[in-house]
Amino acid sequence: MPETASIHDTIILGSGPAGLTAAIYAARSSCCPLLIAGGQPGGQLTTTTKVDNFPGFAEGVDGPELMQQMDAQARRFGTKFVDGEVTRVELGKAPFKLWLDDRLLECRTLIIATGASPRMLGLPNEWELYGRGVSVCATCDGFFYRDKHVVVVGGGDTAMEEASFLTRFASKVTVVHRRDSLRASAALEQRIRENEKIDFRWETVVNDILGDSQKGVHGVRLRHLTSGKKEDLPCDGLFIAIGHSPNTTLFKNQLDLDEDGYLATRNGTETSTPGIFAAGDVQDPHFRQAITAAGTGCMAALQAERYLESHSG
Repeated sequence: MPETASIHDTIILGSGPAGLTAAIYAARSSCCPLLIAGGQPGGQLTTTTKVDNFPGFAEGVDGPELMQQMDAQARRFGTKFVDGEVTRVELGKAPFKLWLDDRLLECRTLIIATGASPRMLGLPNEWELYGRGVSVCATCDGFFYRDKHVVVVGGGDTAMEEASFLTRFASKVTVVHRRDSLRASAALEQRIRENEKIDFRWETVVNDILGDSQKGVHGVRLRHLTSGKKEDLPCDGLFIAIGHSPNTTLFKNQLDLDEDGYLATRNGTETSTPGIFAAGDVQDPHFRQAITAAGTGCMAALQAERYLESHSG
């Protein structure tokens, strides 16, 4: 038989910067939140070796350490933690119902901070080298490639923005694209083509990443799709910019999503169902930064608190 617990004021899904910041604010307001950690406790930052752009850390901070500090802060204020992933939800009306396998949890407000997963190339060693020369965020990691050669994979606006940003630091940026033309906007394409630091490998894919977890990336193996010719290209870093997939499968047909599958929000972090709020990368296809995720986590907790106050009694 399923186990039914008491109704929680606030349940938070996700333990990245958005979820943990929401937990800190909700706990401080005496909402006694319950946080469900999800499949990747700590979120994407746990796979990042160094975070140099999070305010308050003048010398930078390791991603796992930053998340451990946020986790400890949330616990200090009384957040309750549950390991595991929610497998089913019913969000038609409050109290909202969530299942961890056979365990039923109910809440008056729900904060969804399940994040987004980067689309990867599917190469055997890409996760082994993630944070050691493989990146999905130029804004996060570009600083570490000053005067170095980096490769960007992709041909859309995101890839071109990444390539353009990286030229502030890198001595050379090679864009690898599987088609013979870009999918980016015309204005952005013109800016990229005029940048002398950027060159292109057309109709080409990355077949392998050269390097190891100790020394990091030292090159990529390219394959031309028409000729089949392979080429080993020395480089110091690989930026994969082929998009992200928001972790919203659970919420399809229950909450409004935008055309790319992100949770649609308005008035801050409100979703289409009153009492349910979304924060972080699950509703943000544009910025995807730890600090912006944390900011929306704060907003979601404050809006949940106000919702509870206005619906008490």
